[in-house]
Formats: sequence, C-alpha cells, structure tokens
Amino acid sequence: MSTILDDAPPALDTLLAARIRREREARGWSIADLAAASGVSRAMISKVERAEASPTAALLGRLSGALHLTVSTLLARAEADGGAPRIARHQAQPVWTDPATGYVRRALTPPGAEPELVEVELPAGARVAYTASSFAFLRGQVVWATAGRLVVDEGGEESLLHAGDSLAFDLDTPRGHAFRNPSRSKPCRYIVALSRR
Repeated sequence: MSTILDDAPPALDTLLAARIRREREARGWSIADLAAASGVSRAMISKVERAEASPTAALLGRLSGALHLTVSTLLARAEADGGAPRIARHQAQPVWTDPATGYVRRALTPPGAEPELVEVELPAGARVAYTASSFAFLRGQVVWATAGRLVVDEGGEESLLHAGDSLAFDLDTPRGHAFRNPSRSKPCRYIVALSRR
C-alpha cells in the first residue's frame, strides 16, 4: 500500500493519485493511452490512480514524462491540490519514500516555487534512475551533496560528489540520469534545485 512516511501529510498519496488521474483526463486520455505513452501497464496505472499502490520514483518518471511534466512538477501539483501555503514549514513539508529503493524525498519549497528545492536521502548502495523524458521540461537542474558521497550518472558519464560539491546537469543527455550512493553503510543526502521552462 502506501509508503508515505508518518510525518508527511496523510493525504499525499491520495492527492498524487487524484493529480495523475486529473492530468490524464485533462489530455482526454484513457488509462490505455497513458499506458501506451509511458510504457507503464494499465493495471499499475489504475492501482496508482486509486491510491492502492505507491509508485516508485522510476515509475513516476515514466508517467510524468508521458504527461510532459517533470516528477517534481507532478508532485508539486499534487501537493498544491492539498492547499499548501506560501511558507513551507519544516513539519508540514511533504515527505515521500520510494518503495523500491527507500529513497526519501522532502519538498523544501512551497508548491510551484521557482526554483524548486528538493532534499533527498539515498540509502547505502541504492540507485534511482530517471529516463530522459523526466527532464525534458526543465530549464535547469543543480544537485548539491550535503552528506556522504553521491554518484550522478548523466547518460553514462559519472560524476562523484562529496559533501559540499555541486553539479549543474546536462539536460540534453538522451539516455537519462541516475543517482547512486556508493557507500555500503551510510546514506547520502543531497538537495536538487529545479527550474522549469
């Protein structure tokens, strides 16, 4: 079922399910249309839209790319549907966990803010990959490592970041991006700044 952390707004999974359905319907698409565009099965999309399954980060990347949105935009719109204020108080910042990797995402800025700031904790040894379509609608993206070490793979070219290092992304990489924690024992943390076109 849901992997939303206890300190996240309890309705985030429901808001995300409704937002995905709303984005699909706004385009006049059936579930089959979204499945064809994203490569995600109709059964999985149906479960996600009913909030019966919490999508992984990779699955969200495929759905958002098919909808011509970034993952962050999709999540921000879902968060905004909950009536989020202009101030993002720490205790109210939505926190989401990827059920496949244990990746934890915290939205630091209010929904719709530019640039959007997201804090991520990636468990030891974990890797999260996104297709190129997940980044197609970004003007810019920067990642800043705040703890541990982070490997950023930009279509086969890897950069190792230590705490305090930052990297401006090459958004024209057709093979997508991946984030990997090379540690066997410690999580790494990083902040991503996203600017939409």
